[in-house]
Amino acid sequence: MSRIGKLPIVIPEGITITNKNNLVVVKGPLGELKQQVDKDIKVTVKDNNVIVTRPSDQKRHKAMHGLYRSLINNMVYGVSKGYTTEQELVGVGYKAECKGQILELNLGYSHNIYFELPAEVKVQVKAERRSNPIIQLQSADKQLIGHIAAKIRSFRKPEPYKGKGIKFVGEQLRRKAGKAAASV
Repeated sequence: MSRIGKLPIVIPEGITITNKNNLVVVKGPLGELKQQVDKDIKVTVKDNNVIVTRPSDQKRHKAMHGLYRSLINNMVYGVSKGYTTEQELVGVGYKAECKGQILELNLGYSHNIYFELPAEVKVQVKAERRSNPIIQLQSADKQLIGHIAAKIRSFRKPEPYKGKGIKFVGEQLRRKAGKAAASV
């Protein structure tokens, strides 16, 4: 049996979970998330726990068992506590500014990049003197926040020589040595 799939999900106070026609809906103080579950996987809510079971030991059922248990667990965590991602802009003159749900990035190109964020994602930009600007994203949906963070990073990936670009806070970059001194 799947090690992850067989673990029950504990439902915190203030969270309600409903399962109707294999559509799991999780409601909490930070929002509401929905996930369509495969027809073979059974989701039951019982005694403040969510239990995910599979019908057989087929390879496909084993894969789906752990997957849907993790997705439902991420939804429960998201609507109760939420997810936060921080990205740092490393480079001279790199700037970020948020105007409502539009993030304006100045990344050394000949033009600014305007990126519109979905309503489910909240954005803050921290720009202090003598430090790199930090973009902070908050959302209840782990998949959505990861997708948005990856899209922002794709505008200027960190390069391996100086490390300039958009990187996650705390991320270790693999750096390359520059040109070696010419030997005589």
